[in-house]
Amino acid sequence: MAKTAHDEAAKHHEAAAKSHKTAAEHHEKGDEEKAAKHSKEAHGHSEKAHESSTKAHGKSAKK
Repeated sequence: MAKTAHDEAAKHHEAAAKSHKTAAEHHEKGDEEKAAKHSKEAHGHSEKAHESSTKAHGKSAKK
C-alpha cells in the first residue's frame, strides 16, 4: 500500500502524542531534565504533524 499524505500526518501525530505522554510521566516523577527533552521532541513532532496535515488537506481538496 502506498503511503499517503494522511498516513504521514498520522505517523507524526502519534509520535507527538507518545512524546507528550512520556514528558508528562517525567514531570510527574520530578525529572525535569528528561521531561524537557521529551517536550522538545513532542514539539518537533507536532510541527511535522501540522505540516503533514496541511499538505494532506491540500491534496484532499484538489480531488
